[in-house]
Amino acid sequence: MSNIILITGASSGMGRAAVNFLSTKDFIVYAGTRDVENFKDVKSKNIIPIALDLRDQNSIIKAIEFIKQKHGKIDVLINNAGYGLVSTVEDVSEDEMYAQFNINVFGVLRVCKSVIPLMRENKSGIIINISSFLGKIGLPLLTLYNSSKYAVEGITDSLRYELKDFNIRVHSIMPGFFDTKFARENLVTNKKTFDKNSPYSNLVSSLAPIIVEQINNGNSATEVSQMILEIIQNPKFPARATVGDKAKKFIPMKKELSDEDFERRVMEYYNI
Repeated sequence: MSNIILITGASSGMGRAAVNFLSTKDFIVYAGTRDVENFKDVKSKNIIPIALDLRDQNSIIKAIEFIKQKHGKIDVLINNAGYGLVSTVEDVSEDEMYAQFNINVFGVLRVCKSVIPLMRENKSGIIINISSFLGKIGLPLLTLYNSSKYAVEGITDSLRYELKDFNIRVHSIMPGFFDTKFARENLVTNKKTFDKNSPYSNLVSSLAPIIVEQINNGNSATEVSQMILEIIQNPKFPARATVGDKAKKFIPMKKELSDEDFERRVMEYYNI
Protein backbone atom coordinates (compact mmCIF):
# COMPACT_ATOMS: atom_id res chain seq x y z
CA MET A 1 0.00 0.00 0.00
CA SER A 2 1.37 3.42 -0.97
CA ASN A 3 2.20 5.99 1.65
CA ILE A 4 -0.21 8.94 1.79
CA ILE A 5 1.40 12.38 1.92
CA LEU A 6 -0.24 15.77 2.50
CA ILE A 7 1.72 18.88 1.52
CA THR A 8 0.52 22.39 2.32
CA GLY A 9 1.40 25.34 0.11
CA ALA A 10 1.81 22.87 -2.72
CA SER A 11 1.12 25.04 -5.74
CA SER A 12 4.52 26.72 -6.06
CA GLY A 13 8.14 26.79 -4.96
CA MET A 14 9.41 24.07 -2.65
CA GLY A 15 5.91 22.69 -2.21
CA ARG A 16 5.38 22.16 -5.93
CA ALA A 17 8.86 20.67 -6.30
CA ALA A 18 8.15 18.24 -3.45
CA VAL A 19 4.79 17.24 -4.95
CA ASN A 20 6.40 16.47 -8.31
CA PHE A 21 9.38 14.65 -6.82
CA LEU A 22 7.54 12.51 -4.27
CA SER A 23 4.84 11.53 -6.75
CA THR A 24 7.54 9.73 -8.76
CA LYS A 25 8.54 7.65 -5.70
CA ASP A 26 5.29 5.68 -5.49
CA PHE A 27 3.67 7.98 -2.92
CA ILE A 28 0.13 9.28 -3.23
CA VAL A 29 0.56 13.02 -2.76
CA TYR A 30 -2.30 15.29 -1.75
CA ALA A 31 -1.33 18.77 -2.90
CA GLY A 32 -2.94 21.28 -0.54
CA THR A 33 -3.74 24.58 -2.23
CA ARG A 34 -6.27 27.38 -1.96
CA ASP A 35 -6.95 27.03 -5.69
CA VAL A 36 -7.00 23.53 -7.19
CA GLU A 37 -6.93 25.13 -10.66
CA ASN A 38 -3.19 25.50 -10.07
CA PHE A 39 -2.98 21.77 -10.83
CA LYS A 40 -5.34 21.60 -13.81
CA ASP A 41 -2.54 20.46 -16.15
CA VAL A 42 -1.19 17.71 -13.87
CA LYS A 43 -1.19 14.27 -15.49
CA SER A 44 0.19 12.06 -12.69
CA LYS A 45 -2.38 9.83 -11.01
CA ASN A 46 -0.26 10.05 -7.83
CA ILE A 47 -0.92 13.81 -7.47
CA ILE A 48 -4.31 14.72 -6.03
CA PRO A 49 -5.00 18.45 -5.63
CA ILE A 50 -7.09 19.25 -2.56
CA ALA A 51 -8.60 22.56 -1.47
CA LEU A 52 -6.93 23.71 1.72
CA ASP A 53 -7.03 27.15 3.32
CA LEU A 54 -4.74 27.29 6.35
CA ARG A 55 -6.62 30.31 7.70
CA ASP A 56 -9.80 28.26 8.06
CA GLN A 57 -9.95 25.29 10.44
CA ASN A 58 -13.15 24.04 8.77
CA SER A 59 -11.38 23.92 5.39
CA ILE A 60 -8.60 21.88 7.00
CA ILE A 61 -11.02 19.50 8.73
CA LYS A 62 -12.89 18.95 5.47
CA ALA A 63 -9.66 18.10 3.60
CA ILE A 64 -8.41 15.72 6.31
CA GLU A 65 -11.79 14.00 6.49
CA PHE A 66 -11.76 13.48 2.72
CA ILE A 67 -8.33 11.82 2.85
CA LYS A 68 -9.38 9.73 5.85
CA GLN A 69 -12.48 8.47 4.02
CA LYS A 70 -10.36 7.52 0.99
CA HIS A 71 -7.37 5.92 2.72
CA GLY A 72 -7.95 5.76 6.47
CA LYS A 73 -4.58 7.37 7.12
CA ILE A 74 -2.09 10.13 6.46
CA ASP A 75 1.45 8.81 6.69
CA VAL A 76 3.33 12.07 6.18
CA LEU A 77 2.34 15.70 6.75
CA ILE A 78 4.61 18.32 5.21
CA ASN A 79 3.89 21.80 6.57
CA ASN A 80 5.34 23.87 3.77
CA ALA A 81 3.02 26.86 3.26
CA GLY A 82 4.46 30.23 4.17
CA TYR A 83 5.50 33.67 3.00
CA GLY A 84 7.85 36.43 4.11
CA LEU A 85 6.90 39.91 5.30
CA VAL A 86 9.61 42.53 4.80
CA SER A 87 9.01 45.34 7.26
CA THR A 88 10.55 47.11 10.20
CA VAL A 89 8.88 46.58 13.55
CA GLU A 90 8.17 50.32 13.74
CA ASP A 91 6.20 50.27 10.49
CA VAL A 92 4.39 46.93 10.66
CA SER A 93 0.61 47.06 11.01
CA GLU A 94 -1.54 44.86 13.24
CA ASP A 95 -3.05 43.21 10.16
CA GLU A 96 0.40 42.46 8.70
CA MET A 97 1.61 40.99 11.99
CA TYR A 98 -1.39 38.74 12.33
CA ALA A 99 -1.37 37.67 8.68
CA GLN A 100 2.28 36.62 8.90
CA PHE A 101 1.72 34.46 11.96
CA ASN A 102 -1.68 33.27 10.76
CA ILE A 103 -0.09 31.40 7.85
CA ASN A 104 3.43 30.62 9.04
CA VAL A 105 2.60 29.60 12.63
CA PHE A 106 -1.13 29.22 13.26
CA GLY A 107 -1.53 27.43 9.92
CA VAL A 108 1.04 24.84 11.01
CA LEU A 109 -0.75 24.39 14.34
CA ARG A 110 -4.20 24.10 12.73
CA VAL A 111 -3.11 21.39 10.30
CA CYS A 112 -1.24 19.47 13.01
CA LYS A 113 -4.29 19.72 15.26
CA SER A 114 -6.42 18.02 12.58
CA VAL A 115 -3.88 15.43 11.38
CA ILE A 116 -2.50 14.25 14.75
CA PRO A 117 -5.65 12.36 15.86
CA LEU A 118 -5.56 10.25 12.67
CA MET A 119 -1.84 9.52 13.08
CA ARG A 120 -2.32 8.75 16.76
CA GLU A 121 -5.12 6.28 16.01
CA ASN A 122 -2.85 4.55 13.49
CA LYS A 123 0.12 4.72 15.90
CA SER A 124 2.27 5.96 13.04
CA GLY A 125 3.14 9.19 11.27
CA ILE A 126 5.76 11.72 10.25
CA ILE A 127 5.37 15.49 10.48
CA ILE A 128 7.93 17.56 8.56
CA ASN A 129 7.92 21.32 9.10
CA ILE A 130 9.59 23.36 6.39
CA SER A 131 11.18 26.07 8.49
CA SER A 132 14.15 28.24 7.52
CA PHE A 133 17.70 28.92 8.60
CA LEU A 134 16.16 32.26 9.61
CA GLY A 135 14.35 30.28 12.32
CA LYS A 136 17.69 30.33 14.15
CA ILE A 137 19.21 33.57 12.85
CA GLY A 138 17.83 37.11 12.95
CA LEU A 139 18.05 39.59 10.09
CA PRO A 140 16.80 43.19 9.97
CA LEU A 141 13.64 43.88 7.95
CA LEU A 142 12.65 40.23 8.36
CA THR A 143 11.77 40.33 12.06
CA LEU A 144 8.22 39.04 11.56
CA TYR A 145 9.30 36.25 9.20
CA ASN A 146 12.23 35.37 11.46
CA SER A 147 10.08 35.19 14.56
CA SER A 148 7.45 33.09 12.79
CA LYS A 149 10.11 30.56 11.84
CA TYR A 150 11.60 30.64 15.35
CA ALA A 151 8.08 29.67 16.46
CA VAL A 152 8.01 26.77 13.99
CA GLU A 153 11.25 25.50 15.51
CA GLY A 154 9.66 25.68 18.96
CA ILE A 155 6.60 23.79 17.72
CA THR A 156 8.87 21.09 16.29
CA ASP A 157 10.83 20.66 19.52
CA SER A 158 7.76 20.46 21.73
CA LEU A 159 5.76 18.17 19.43
CA ARG A 160 8.63 15.68 19.34
CA TYR A 161 8.13 15.12 23.09
CA GLU A 162 4.35 15.28 22.89
CA LEU A 163 3.96 12.66 20.15
CA LYS A 164 6.80 10.23 20.81
CA ASP A 165 4.59 7.73 22.67
CA PHE A 166 2.38 7.41 19.58
CA ASN A 167 5.19 6.58 17.15
CA ILE A 168 4.84 9.95 15.41
CA ARG A 169 8.11 11.52 14.31
CA VAL A 170 8.46 15.30 14.03
CA HIS A 171 11.26 17.02 12.09
CA SER A 172 12.12 20.41 10.69
CA ILE A 173 14.05 21.27 7.57
CA MET A 174 15.85 24.61 7.67
CA PRO A 175 16.54 25.68 4.08
CA GLY A 176 18.80 28.55 3.17
CA PHE A 177 17.94 30.72 0.18
CA PHE A 178 16.49 28.75 -2.73
CA ASP A 179 15.79 29.54 -6.35
CA THR A 180 11.99 29.38 -6.24
CA LYS A 181 9.36 32.06 -6.87
CA PHE A 182 9.67 33.09 -3.21
CA ALA A 183 11.30 36.47 -3.85
CA ARG A 184 8.93 37.26 -6.71
CA GLU A 185 5.65 35.95 -5.27
CA ASN A 186 6.04 35.18 -1.57
CA LEU A 187 7.73 38.31 -0.25
CA VAL A 188 5.31 41.00 0.94
CA THR A 189 6.74 44.48 1.51
CA ASN A 190 5.54 47.19 3.86
CA LYS A 191 5.00 50.47 1.99
CA LYS A 192 6.26 52.69 4.82
CA THR A 193 9.48 50.71 5.18
CA PHE A 194 10.15 50.93 1.45
CA ASP A 195 9.26 54.62 1.14
CA LYS A 196 12.25 56.63 -0.06
CA ASN A 197 11.80 59.00 2.90
CA SER A 198 11.82 56.21 5.48
CA PRO A 199 14.42 56.58 8.26
CA TYR A 200 15.37 53.01 7.33
CA SER A 201 15.97 53.80 3.64
CA ASN A 202 19.73 53.23 3.86
CA LEU A 203 19.21 49.79 5.39
CA VAL A 204 16.54 48.90 2.82
CA SER A 205 18.60 50.05 -0.16
CA SER A 206 21.68 48.11 0.95
CA LEU A 207 20.13 44.90 2.34
CA ALA A 208 16.94 44.21 0.35
CA PRO A 209 18.63 43.81 -3.07
CA ILE A 210 21.21 41.41 -1.57
CA ILE A 211 18.51 39.21 -0.03
CA VAL A 212 16.47 39.11 -3.26
CA GLU A 213 19.57 38.29 -5.31
CA GLN A 214 20.58 35.50 -2.94
CA ILE A 215 17.09 33.99 -3.13
CA ASN A 216 16.92 34.21 -6.92
CA ASN A 217 20.38 32.65 -7.24
CA GLY A 218 19.95 30.10 -4.49
CA ASN A 219 20.02 26.32 -4.48
CA SER A 220 17.60 24.09 -6.36
CA ALA A 221 14.36 23.21 -4.55
CA THR A 222 15.03 19.59 -5.49
CA GLU A 223 17.51 19.45 -2.58
CA VAL A 224 14.66 20.01 -0.12
CA SER A 225 12.57 17.31 -1.82
CA GLN A 226 15.43 14.84 -1.55
CA MET A 227 15.82 15.60 2.16
CA ILE A 228 12.09 15.02 2.70
CA LEU A 229 12.52 11.59 1.13
CA GLU A 230 15.51 10.87 3.39
CA ILE A 231 13.45 11.75 6.47
CA ILE A 232 10.61 9.48 5.38
CA GLN A 233 12.96 6.58 4.73
CA ASN A 234 15.22 6.96 7.78
CA PRO A 235 13.57 6.49 11.22
CA LYS A 236 16.76 7.75 12.88
CA PHE A 237 16.97 11.00 10.92
CA PRO A 238 17.95 13.97 13.17
CA ALA A 239 15.33 16.28 14.63
CA ARG A 240 16.32 19.03 12.21
CA ALA A 241 18.66 19.49 9.30
CA THR A 242 19.92 22.32 7.14
CA VAL A 243 19.89 22.34 3.36
CA GLY A 244 21.38 24.94 1.03
CA ASP A 245 24.57 26.98 1.11
CA LYS A 246 23.50 29.82 3.43
CA ALA A 247 21.99 27.46 6.00
CA LYS A 248 25.07 25.26 6.03
CA LYS A 249 27.26 28.34 6.44
CA PHE A 250 25.42 30.24 9.16
CA ILE A 251 23.85 27.59 11.41
CA PRO A 252 27.15 25.87 12.34
CA MET A 253 28.79 29.28 12.70
CA LYS A 254 26.13 30.36 15.20
CA LYS A 255 26.79 27.26 17.31
CA GLU A 256 30.52 27.93 17.37
CA LEU A 257 30.58 31.67 18.11
CA SER A 258 29.31 33.84 20.92
CA ASP A 259 26.18 35.85 20.14
CA GLU A 260 28.27 39.01 19.83
CA ASP A 261 30.84 37.48 17.48
CA PHE A 262 28.16 35.90 15.35
CA GLU A 263 26.29 39.20 15.08
CA ARG A 264 29.50 40.87 13.99
CA ARG A 265 30.01 38.26 11.26
CA VAL A 266 26.47 38.72 9.95
CA MET A 267 26.86 42.50 9.87
CA GLU A 268 30.10 42.19 7.97
CA TYR A 269 28.65 39.68 5.52
CA TYR A 270 25.57 41.77 4.73
CA ASN A 271 27.31 45.14 5.14
CA ILE A 272 24.81 46.37 7.75
